[in-house]
Amino acid sequence: MNLRRILTVAINVFWEVIRDRILYLIVMFALLMGAAVRLIPELAATTEKKIILDIGLAAISILGLIATVFVSTGLVNKEIEKKTVYLLIAKPISRAELIVGKHFGLSAVLAVLVAAMTVVYLAILSLSRIPYPVNSILVASLFIWFELSLMAAIGILLGVFSSSLLATLLTFGVYLMGHSTRDLVALGKLTKNPGIEQLMMGLYLVLPDLERFNLRNDAVYGQVPYLAALITNMGYGLLYGVLVLSIAIAIFSRREF
Repeated sequence: MNLRRILTVAINVFWEVIRDRILYLIVMFALLMGAAVRLIPELAATTEKKIILDIGLAAISILGLIATVFVSTGLVNKEIEKKTVYLLIAKPISRAELIVGKHFGLSAVLAVLVAAMTVVYLAILSLSRIPYPVNSILVASLFIWFELSLMAAIGILLGVFSSSLLATLLTFGVYLMGHSTRDLVALGKLTKNPGIEQLMMGLYLVLPDLERFNLRNDAVYGQVPYLAALITNMGYGLLYGVLVLSIAIAIFSRREF
């Protein structure tokens, strides 16, 4: 693979997604946070600060997820549906470079999106005089981006071999299941049925363990996991993402247009 061609595709994807007004989500996030800061203290008299901190991080994650799913599932699929894929594969660019470049471009957009929402989040907390643990929030935001980048790879994979609508539904399903894999393993053990236990363990191994990237509770209480745990979880995300993109490349390379 040629790095220059990958960067060219990534830059094109970056500006294409930016032009789709995805950054309006930042304005939506600011409005949600402003409403939360005004309304939550009236509903929760003693724990409003913790609730506002949690709502802010949850909003960053959810809005980022919505953008990730709808964009990633259409990155390759729309090229196929609009027949523009013929122009792309006719150029001196491999299908692997196309997939990797699109993922890099979308990951860059998500980095800007998460960073911007985090800055707005901290600014609103500061203006509202709500104390917050800066380091914990920054680490939590970084892992939100890791999770979204991994979901972008999954969305691209599902979009390679299915329609945009089906890929979108499946990606949301993977996200929900990915945050429940540990519960599935615990449920399998409770049944005391070897077959069900093996099935649940199989799902745990196949589906991404997205709870590794959920540091919202730690951030709210000002805690930062040990460095070894952070590095392990980051390594897990990188390896899983590489595996997913490799499968996407393998499928896309075998498609006939």
